[in-house]
Amino acid sequence: MSPLRVLLVDDHQIVRQGLLSLISSDPQFEVVGQVSTGAEALHLAKKLSPDIALMDLRLPDIDGIELCRRIRQVSPHTAVLILTAYIDPSLVNACLQAGACGYLLKDAENLHLKEHLLAVGQGYHAYDPRAASMLADFARRRGTQRDVLKPREIEILRLVARGLSNREISEQLALSEHTVKGYIKDILDKLEVDSRVEAVMTARERGIL
Repeated sequence: MSPLRVLLVDDHQIVRQGLLSLISSDPQFEVVGQVSTGAEALHLAKKLSPDIALMDLRLPDIDGIELCRRIRQVSPHTAVLILTAYIDPSLVNACLQAGACGYLLKDAENLHLKEHLLAVGQGYHAYDPRAASMLADFARRRGTQRDVLKPREIEILRLVARGLSNREISEQLALSEHTVKGYIKDILDKLEVDSRVEAVMTARERGIL
């Protein structure tokens, strides 16, 4: 079996050297590149199409979530595995939505990095227990919020997100403007927000839209 080809992406040289030493000592892996910026990562991902991009989220030029998305675009074969010191529910979910196949923390006492790399190389996901717990909580909250809003309310909120006015929504859905206004009031109340903009932002954050 050919070794898994890994691209290292981290702006700290000491971290990259540590990862290189750990990974390259195992014949199951081949480090094909190590870079400190998102631009370099995109260039090598497109050029080399590595099996795995092991990357930090905090880079000097490109936001890590956006970089994850771009790597998946230029090299669909490449699995992106996040290795970072930062964690919160919205960050973990955003990485998952951007196409990452795993989220690991640098401060984990027993990281088992090589085992996680092998799992990702075989098409599985790899998550630190804390990240996995956050994803489960997010999924539960998303399900609850979807139950809160009725299908018609979600439909109207999607139109609000597109910037349509009450009149434009009423014309598109063949409803009276008064009815649309009532729907939007109910949406704001259920999401516990005060404005249309907040409703859209909250709905996106909670996975409703």
